[in-house]
Amino acid sequence: MTRGLLAVIDMQHVFADPGSPWAAPRYTEAAAGVRRLLPAFAERVTFTRFVAPANPTGAWRAYYAQWPFALQPPDAPLWRLTDGFADRAPHILDAATFGKWTPELAHRVGPEDRLVLAGVSTDCCVLSTALAAADAGVEALVVADACAGADDASHTGALDVMRLYGPLIRVVTVDQLIEE
Repeated sequence: MTRGLLAVIDMQHVFADPGSPWAAPRYTEAAAGVRRLLPAFAERVTFTRFVAPANPTGAWRAYYAQWPFALQPPDAPLWRLTDGFADRAPHILDAATFGKWTPELAHRVGPEDRLVLAGVSTDCCVLSTALAAADAGVEALVVADACAGADDASHTGALDVMRLYGPLIRVVTVDQLIEE
């Protein structure tokens, strides 16, 4: 079994559906990478879901004014994990924030463990989670071929930015992680 906790970020219909304004074009490829990772972590997996707050506050009001379609309750179909993940999610963490480095996730990782990140979107929720974990002193591994961005350039740019945070953040591939 691979060391650490695998956090699978936001593998939800809103990011998988090509007709969604938030679609990640390479969602299918990222999902394939996630499926390859799951057996290596057994029960040490947390799936996250981005959900809209009931009442946005602060700058989130302007955000949801731009994306009003997303103001739906947590049980709305767009927020569901996609098929193949919903039934394989031993632990689900909901957050109304881009970053998923919450006290709950921090507790699951522990101070001396590492956080392995996969999912969508590389340039938003994965990036936000990795930076917060690194600030907390937790080693974060971002699995590049198990992530997808808003587009290829944004995905690559986010990975390049995260490489600047080494050794706190390392960008790896599925094969590298499984071989470790």
